[in-house]
Amino acid sequence: MRFNKVVMVGELNLDAEHQKQLEKSTERKVSATDISSAGPDLADSDALFIGFGIKVDRTVIDSAPKLKYIGVYATAYDFVDTEYAKSKGIAVCNLGGYSTEGVAEFVFAAVLDNFRNLDRAKERIGKNDTDFLPSELAKNREIKGKLFGVVGLGKIGSRVSEIAMGFGADVRYWSRNRKKELESRGIKYEAASSLVSKADILSLHLAVTNETEGFLNADRIKKIKKGAVLVSTVGLSLIDANALEARLKNNDMTLILELSEVPAEQVNKWKGYKNCVLYPPVALTYESLAARQRIFVENVERFLKGKPQNKVN
Repeated sequence: MRFNKVVMVGELNLDAEHQKQLEKSTERKVSATDISSAGPDLADSDALFIGFGIKVDRTVIDSAPKLKYIGVYATAYDFVDTEYAKSKGIAVCNLGGYSTEGVAEFVFAAVLDNFRNLDRAKERIGKNDTDFLPSELAKNREIKGKLFGVVGLGKIGSRVSEIAMGFGADVRYWSRNRKKELESRGIKYEAASSLVSKADILSLHLAVTNETEGFLNADRIKKIKKGAVLVSTVGLSLIDANALEARLKNNDMTLILELSEVPAEQVNKWKGYKNCVLYPPVALTYESLAARQRIFVENVERFLKGKPQNKVN
């Protein structure tokens, strides 16, 4: 079985091998630079492949009466009206799990870089200054024994929790659903507001949905423990940006943010704060980029065989 016509919108970075593999599942492919220009082609298409951030709302879905499948080339899918797609019998499949190891390992790379002051240490080497006084070394911290809070225990959050356990941290989590299997391994459940107020390190891994948007609101941001480190690789949809900036001005906590989903104007506002550590989108790895392509193609093949995977609706 093959799709009769596929419309592709946005960045779909597939190498020649995966493009060739995808062609086996499609009779015809049409590319569009944005969703608004794809309208005429959507009218008779049965599949839509979209890159990150391409908004697929009711209007788009209604313009494609033959649509059966929406393939999202990302883990996030909040820009797709999944419930309306479901009501129309359209499957929406994302790339669940492709970036789990890359993002989880990045969290600890960033935390360790901050805890151990590695950037400043490397600068000292450049100046041939290798003598560190005990007072300077005392500024370094260890993850072991810290209360490590994880918000959202999906695939990435679960992996972060496992790694934190390996460091000897006191790992606690909040998620919309309890994870009994992980609890049996020593990861403790804690109410959201309590976790935010107690954590020495707080790592955000909630999927962005209508229910989770604004999770870290002004009240919770005020409760973040003094001296705590907040790590986010999921952009700002979960966070009250104004309230967080007020905490940054107080200089009593640290924010570590990977900028894959952060507007440039927000970056310019925050990059002047010494307690705000900003990274470009560097969480992905060679392995995760390869997995992204493989899973995207597998999603299509599995759907056509009547065994969909990574279906989010």
